[in-house]
Amino acid sequence: MVVVSGVVLAAGRGTRFGGEGSKVWAPLAGRPLLAYALGAFARADVVDEIVVVARPGDEARAAAVARGIPLPTRVVAGGERRVDSARAGVAAARGELVLVHDGARPLASPDLIRRVLAAAQRHRAAVPTIPVSDTVRYAREGFLVETLDRSGLVLIQAPQGFRRELLVAGYAEAERRGLDLTDDAGAVLLLGHPVAAVPGDPANLKVTWPEDLALAKRLVAAGE
Repeated sequence: MVVVSGVVLAAGRGTRFGGEGSKVWAPLAGRPLLAYALGAFARADVVDEIVVVARPGDEARAAAVARGIPLPTRVVAGGERRVDSARAGVAAARGELVLVHDGARPLASPDLIRRVLAAAQRHRAAVPTIPVSDTVRYAREGFLVETLDRSGLVLIQAPQGFRRELLVAGYAEAERRGLDLTDDAGAVLLLGHPVAAVPGDPANLKVTWPEDLALAKRLVAAGE
């Protein structure tokens, strides 16, 4: 039986969101964003354990949220950069397959998690994507300068699924090159390994700005 680990990153500073500390503690319908992210893994019924990566000093707070989740859950301290936190979480995971998720994505559906996992089992690496539908242009010094061909362009979501040993090798390659990474698929792509794209979910938004939280509240209210 293949063991699957969910790794939930909750160690960010939330500087764009405003205020002190990580945005995963922002309340959404009376619960922190982190609680929703953890609950999605539990409801998917395909994950065997969860590793929460918390900001140093927030471990007890994260553990308190995790106590309400009906899955074995551990909390580890994150690092300075996102890639450092992701590496810490994956290193602590016991599963052959890992699903790396952002704690600030509260509305990932169980079906999305299952789709990503199925693709990762087949292809060893998979991410959910949303096609770019808006016109995309470069702007310099406040002026539009160039229109990009949007055919084939996608927005990357999470959770992202991988064979654990493949992702660990990708992190090591990124470290060897001295590269920072904005997502985990980037580590695998450094190895020249293809990453499968599976249909994402427009509702699976990442709360980055205060207005994103307002939208998430509307989506939760509409689903009640």
